[in-house]
Amino acid sequence: MQKSDNIVRYTDSELDAMLARGEDRSDLDRVRALTEEELEASIDREEEGEVDWSSLQVGLPEPKRQLTLRLDADVVEWFRSRGPGYQTRMNAVLRSYVEAQRRLA
Repeated sequence: MQKSDNIVRYTDSELDAMLARGEDRSDLDRVRALTEEELEASIDREEEGEVDWSSLQVGLPEPKRQLTLRLDADVVEWFRSRGPGYQTRMNAVLRSYVEAQRRLA
């Protein structure tokens, strides 16, 4: 898959403002109106690839561990200001760091 040369970055507040103005680029009414055959025909199999269901493994994620942690107030407020799920986002940032360190090791 090729990456586009037209990558645009927006801040959270810019995205919120765009959505409030109704500026999303999805056309869900058009998608909902598609028949099953039209939907199947619209999938680019070369780009998406076929799913190999034979190797599918279903499992539950490991339970999270609760602990007490002291963080700088401004860091916590920054994550909280982005809305619900801030602890999940903090965990995602830490996970990303751990995975990057594992790749370097």
